[in-house]
Amino acid sequence: MTLSTTRRRRSPPWLTRKLKIKMTQAEAQHRDHAVVEQVFADLFDGPLAYMPYGSFPANGAWLVLAAIAHNLTRAAGCLAGQWHAVARGATIRGHLIGVAARIARRGHGEITLHLLEGWHAGQEWLSLFEAACGPPLARAA
Repeated sequence: MTLSTTRRRRSPPWLTRKLKIKMTQAEAQHRDHAVVEQVFADLFDGPLAYMPYGSFPANGAWLVLAAIAHNLTRAAGCLAGQWHAVARGATIRGHLIGVAARIARRGHGEITLHLLEGWHAGQEWLSLFEAACGPPLARAA
């Protein structure tokens, strides 16, 4: 491949003239392609890296579960806040799902989760928790 063919291939005006589409349509299609590529990258870095590969039904089930986990992770990121809404799946798993906390149980089955003091994603995690479970119940004095 020569330099001239590389330049011709990367030229957006040549592409839009050849395919007879408007530049705005080409940009929108390119953005959609970039979003799909990002989803593939998140899936291949996460659950699809551990696909069983042994049998077709097992792979199909694994793919369905990977899609469900990906969608739940993205939803959790959107509920946590603006920064996590656009973060990669591995970042959301590291900041919001893999939480270093201590679980304490009191009488009558009440469970208390003690988060670390000064944790960098503490407010985002609390936003996610309140959006998913609602605000904490008021205690009687």
